[in-house]
Amino acid sequence: PGHHGWATATAASLKPDLADRLCEADFLWGTARSDLLLPSAPGATLAEELDALDRIDDEAFVAAAFEISCSASYDRPTRSPLVDRDERDRVRDMARARGPRQLAFVDRMLVDPDGLRVWLRRLLEDCHQVFFADTWQRVRVQLAADARHKGELLQRKGLAEALTATSAALSLEQGADGRTRVLVDKLAAGRTTAHGSGLTLIPTTFGWPHLLLVHAPGWPPVIQYPVAGPELAPPAALQLVQQRLEALAHPMRMRICRTLARGPHTTGELAEAYAITPPEVSRHIAVLKKAGLLHTRRRGRYVLHQLELATVARLGSDFLEGVLR
Repeated sequence: PGHHGWATATAASLKPDLADRLCEADFLWGTARSDLLLPSAPGATLAEELDALDRIDDEAFVAAAFEISCSASYDRPTRSPLVDRDERDRVRDMARARGPRQLAFVDRMLVDPDGLRVWLRRLLEDCHQVFFADTWQRVRVQLAADARHKGELLQRKGLAEALTATSAALSLEQGADGRTRVLVDKLAAGRTTAHGSGLTLIPTTFGWPHLLLVHAPGWPPVIQYPVAGPELAPPAALQLVQQRLEALAHPMRMRICRTLARGPHTTGELAEAYAITPPEVSRHIAVLKKAGLLHTRRRGRYVLHQLELATVARLGSDFLEGVLR
């Protein structure tokens, strides 16, 4: 909400061609942030990071690009859709639910991954030229100062203090096996091992309230955290708040809200993600819709549900940060 003005002004200034290309690739950051956009070894310039992307082999690149939905298999090794027919059918079906334009883009990447790499690099370079370079100059000082502060805390007071200062959702635990674990409080389950270059923490000015993680097998772990957060709108009337909180009391409905906060999904996708039946999903969706927490639209034979973020925001920042974290 605090960046609405910036987003509106930036979008309004884009030439139609660039705006269309951004819409075409928005699956990389719309529903979930692609791991390709969270580097484990951030470079000094955008060009350095794009060069690092170019060095990723096709199978890993395409697999990471397609890990974009509510798939429950993120923390399990999956074969690349370039070589596995079942995985290719899955990602095409996910894309089909989001419309013909998304499906066409996915098919282009499956047929010509090298061409899509070139296309994506040119897109990011054009964004840098049109608006990102100016924005980066404005925010880089704050981000550098925050990163420097966290580094000093790490050196002087240790990892636990640095994590606590980074986010209230991060903490340190010493396991019975003697291993030190970083715990991340999110409405998701997963684990990974930090080895080699360890764990990378990346500050962001535009990320509030998202705490984003890379923990896919084979990828170095990364956490991107927000350095500041805007104020939210005041809560609604008590009676309405009570009605909506009762709708959210079920743990499965809260998990469904987490997914629907990131973008529209079908009943079938939600059923697959949470290993429950479509009728169970429909019952939960009905309760959330009755409380005015969802909106639904039809696209061909698909019915897509999405969380009303503006409405959820009125419940309070703690809940909003919880489902978006």
